[in-house]
Parts: sequence; C-alpha cells; structure tokens
Amino acid sequence: MSTDTNADADDESTSKCGASSTESSASGASTDSSSSCGASSSTDDSSSSKCGASSSSSSSSSSSCGASSSDDDSSNEKEVGSTVDDFDADPGKLSAVGLGPGHPEGMTDRAKTALLEAEHIVGYTTYIDLIPDEITEEADELYDTPMCGEVSRTEEAIDRALAGNDVAIVGSGDPNVYALGGLALEILESKGATASMVDFEAVPGVPAAQSCAARLGAPLVNDTVSISLSDHLVPMPEIESRLHSAAKESFTITIYNPWSRKRRENFEKACEILLAHRDEDTPVGIVHGAGREDEQVMITELGELEELGESEIIDMTTTIVVGNEDTYVWDDRMVTPRGYETKYDY
Repeated sequence: MSTDTNADADDESTSKCGASSTESSASGASTDSSSSCGASSSTDDSSSSKCGASSSSSSSSSSSCGASSSDDDSSNEKEVGSTVDDFDADPGKLSAVGLGPGHPEGMTDRAKTALLEAEHIVGYTTYIDLIPDEITEEADELYDTPMCGEVSRTEEAIDRALAGNDVAIVGSGDPNVYALGGLALEILESKGATASMVDFEAVPGVPAAQSCAARLGAPLVNDTVSISLSDHLVPMPEIESRLHSAAKESFTITIYNPWSRKRRENFEKACEILLAHRDEDTPVGIVHGAGREDEQVMITELGELEELGESEIIDMTTTIVVGNEDTYVWDDRMVTPRGYETKYDY
C-alpha cells in the first residue's frame, strides 16, 4: 500500500496538476461540480476559482493555484493563490484523516467519526474510493484529484475550510507518514492563516509499516526506520545516504515506494546498498496491496530481492521490510527479537 504523497509524478500521465473534472461519484455525492468556497464548474473555454481548483469540460481550465483539468502534460502546480484575507466567513474545521491500510475494517473509529462529521471530503481519487459508501453518502461534497495533485487538492481543502466548511482531507496510512499533514500546515502558513484558525486536527491511521509488519509476523519490534525510494521530492543522493546510514546500523528498515515504471534504478541501487552492509540471507518481507483485494505477502532473503523487481508483487503499493542481523524466520513469520532473551529465561 502507499500513502498519499507516495503518488509519484513519474507514474501519472493524465495531469501534472491533478484537479479532476468529474460530474458524479459512485457513492451518489456530488464530486467537484460546485463548491461553496468558489470552485467553478463551466463548459466555457476557461474557468477559474479563487479557492484553487476548477471543474470544466473545456479543453483548458486553470486556477490561481495552478489546478487544472487539462490534458496538457506540461502543466505544473503553481504557487498557492488566495490568502486568508480573501475569505469573509468564520473558518470551519480542517481534519487530515488517515484511512489506514485501505479497507474499512482497518480504519479507526476516530477516522470514521471525523469523516462523518466533515461536510466536504477531499483527496486523491484512489483514496476517496477506499472510503465506505455509508460515509461518503453523508458528505455534502466530495472533491478528488488524480495522482500528482497534492498541492492543488490540499489548497482546495484549506480554502473550503477558510470559507466556513468543515473539511476532511484524506490519505491512506497516517497523515504524518509520507502524507499531507505537514503540507496542509505549510500552506496554511503561506496563506497567512494559523492552524488554530481552522481548528486543524491530524487524525491518525495505521501506517503501511505497521499494517504490513502485522502481515509478516513481528519484524519491527526493535529500533526501526522508514525510507522512501521516491525521488520526486527527495533527491536520490540523499536517499542513498540515508540507506547507507540505516543499513550499517542495527535498524530494521521499512521501504516505501520501492518501484515505478520510471524509477527502476532506485530500487536496484537500494538493493546494492543494503547488500553492502547486510548478509545475503537477511530476511526480507514483502507486502503488496496490504488489506486490499490484490494483497500478496512474501518472505524472502535480501540476496533474492533485486530480481523480484520485475515481478508484479513489487510496485508503488508494495512495502518492503528488511530485517536486521538478529531477525529470523520462524513458522513463516519474521521475528526481530526485542532483547528479552538477554535478561530473562523463557
């Protein structure tokens, strides 16, 4: 599985900006056809919105923050547009909600409550689709964007809250793990607003590392780190440096975003770095699509990892857990000792 900002520009050719131009949702709630904060819906040649997104069936549309529903792959997200001074209403609430591993049973009660209380729900299209119908049907509006629309949809959520609506922006996993919790606060600051002004709340969810570890046994019981191989936001030399630092210590390592169509070299380089510091027989757990219909779970060895890069089990929905020197496999479960055996007899 992945978290919201795992969506990598390399894998999406539809739109570099991400604002969607949909008329309805399967759940029955309206999706982006209109917005109480000013998102427009038009059949004209161009449409714009002070709240940062547009919905149009035209050949081009734009907004003050650069959100568009154009087929032009050269479009890019631009600087945020409106500021707090552009809104007259008393701000509503803004919740960054983590959906967990991707199935309703994996959502926390707190997350479900936050979504039911929200008037507007905003998110990446795939994540909106993960929300149970009984929740989305209660929302006044749904607003979704395809991959790569992180800034535009986060600004859209903020502007809707500044316009007086209670808004939830959603992502899989946890909003503070490779997701949009931090971006929301950054954009709020850039608009001259404050977190308390919109009553900002981060609603935690189960991150991929934990949900995937649970499918593998108990691999993350001791000190652990997480590293994303996506170089969309972090340069690859920095990722390589972090891999070296973690691999040479006794951390278990959770790898997010291991593979995409245009980022195979990152995975191959990661395998090379890990093998420079750890034995080939180090246990490695692989979980594809945790909690979803296409879930696959495999435990292998580090020396076999690179050749699996071409297989369907490793893609952007896959999380990889690399054991440390103490990790072992018992009864098809990865186990990383906490250290109790050094102090207790059992």
